[in-house]
Amino acid sequence: MIFVEGFRLFFVLAGSLAGFEIGRNVNSGSHAPVVGLLLGAAITYVLGGAAGRLIDKALQQTVFLFRKTPPGEIFAASIISTTGMLLGLVIGLPLLLVLRPGFAVLIAAVSSWTLASLGWRLGAVKGRQIVAAAGLSRILAPQLQPHPGQALLVDGSAVMDRFLMVLGRAGLLPGGLVIPQFVIDHVRAVAESPDPVSSRRALRGLESLEALRELGVPVHVARDEVPEVDDPTIKLLTVARRVGLRIGTCSSNVVDEAVRWELAVVDLREVANALTRDRLPGERLAVELIREGRQPRQAVGYLPDGDMVVVNDATHLVDRGMVGVTVLSTRPTSQGVMVFAKLTPESGESDEEHCDLSSAERPLAG
Repeated sequence: MIFVEGFRLFFVLAGSLAGFEIGRNVNSGSHAPVVGLLLGAAITYVLGGAAGRLIDKALQQTVFLFRKTPPGEIFAASIISTTGMLLGLVIGLPLLLVLRPGFAVLIAAVSSWTLASLGWRLGAVKGRQIVAAAGLSRILAPQLQPHPGQALLVDGSAVMDRFLMVLGRAGLLPGGLVIPQFVIDHVRAVAESPDPVSSRRALRGLESLEALRELGVPVHVARDEVPEVDDPTIKLLTVARRVGLRIGTCSSNVVDEAVRWELAVVDLREVANALTRDRLPGERLAVELIREGRQPRQAVGYLPDGDMVVVNDATHLVDRGMVGVTVLSTRPTSQGVMVFAKLTPESGESDEEHCDLSSAERPLAG
């Protein structure tokens, strides 16, 4: 409220001055300047309150967005954007000698805004490297003290897969998770990629980290940087050796490399699959079918634990709510378990709609 009233005050002062000048230009010998001043004050009083509230709301949203931004990035972005703004002003000053003042001021403003925006984006992208080069890493981004106990240092494959949620819900992450900053950056980059499948997996992974926090699982971000190494796997192993934590991954390459480095590593796929409930042939399930499969008349749904269910002769029940199905078989995949099923009689299928096991196991792409 203080910001809004302060903004309104400055807005009214500017409007009053503008109204006075307009009135004086119209007729300086009458009451026109006073009338212009009063009209300018009244109009800007109303507009200033509305504009102040909008700006105050925008500032609150900006602060919320910056809440999780590392201080090093904010510091670097602020310094570089300010430098860019000043550089734009320096570029515009000589133009006052060549161009009309109005054009020179406009060019200087555009140059300052452009260079300030460029500096902000550059600082946001390269902030940590700039802070490290300036020797301010220990001040602005102190190294993380690993959480005591059985914390796991996880990579991008673990973040983007469903197994962390399985273990978190089962209470098997008592020591929490430690995620290197470069892993978070990689997952965010994948989330913005044009590939819809990869982007969806990355977004789901970022959302799962928030869900784990809500479940009470400690999730820490390690600011450790390994600028001398480009390979992400070697970076991860170097950080693991530095902080003395076990590695949690869903990548067989990381598992093999960690074994060669003689580091403790946990294959989250094996652990989660061991905890996954068996789906026996003949077992009845309830699932919501959300889309058609690749094969004719196949429909696809997902169980609460994320397992995919492929149902034959069920396309007419897509987006029709929960459907009863009977398990025919299961197949382990890198994403969990794929369940092949048929409609149960109470779901409205006829005798002709019953299918054999071979047709149910026709391949389907996610």
